[in-house]
Amino acid sequence: MVVIVTGHSRGVGREVVNKILTDTNYTVLGISRASHENFKDLTKEYGERFHHVTYDLSDIKGIKHLYLSKLNLYGPIVGLVNNSAIAYDDLVTNLNNDQLTEMFQVNVFAAMQLTKYVIRDMILNKSKGSIVFVSSVSAHTSYKGLSMYAATKGAIEAFSKSVAREWGGLSIRSNCIVAGFMDTAMSSTLSEEHKKRIYQRTSLKKGTSIESVAETALFLLGGKSESITGANIFVDNGTI
Repeated sequence: MVVIVTGHSRGVGREVVNKILTDTNYTVLGISRASHENFKDLTKEYGERFHHVTYDLSDIKGIKHLYLSKLNLYGPIVGLVNNSAIAYDDLVTNLNNDQLTEMFQVNVFAAMQLTKYVIRDMILNKSKGSIVFVSSVSAHTSYKGLSMYAATKGAIEAFSKSVAREWGGLSIRSNCIVAGFMDTAMSSTLSEEHKKRIYQRTSLKKGTSIESVAETALFLLGGKSESITGANIFVDNGTI
């Protein structure tokens, strides 16, 4: 049985892959734009249970071929973690349509297309599958310069809820993790002072743990969450 994780080269995606390989017997297919030195270690340790697929998810039209030529070759798909995302941060008055389009392609359209083919695979193989979207607290509370990024996360939350409604009758679940601000490569351009101001908006006064987000993804993929679907699970240190 196979779980697909997008954006697995770093941050949350890498941690989710590590936890799946450590705590389950699933095979993991990781999709990212580039290879990483860490992938060789995973292949060495887990053998055929880990496969890296190089693919640029902004190529929406190629996702059908990606599924037919690679993703469906390793067995029934029982899980998908739509984690890959890019951030285009700017004031809306400076909106650049090309950058906005690319962000929606990766954050929204690619996730929707992958979900389409994964659900078809689950139906074909009668799998009780779980789809997890990694959203952001920015869709629920405002941050200056993140209005366009927040719009992509709001879109996948609405999509996830309707997917849960459409396919719950076949025991296919869909949930979102609403992640708080994490100290990852995506936020590397922010100053420490800026990060501190963001952390002060949380109840716990610190950044969200990548491991905590990954643990939640693992929980939502597994049978212990069999009664949870159509939900937004906040892992955000109590952002208010």
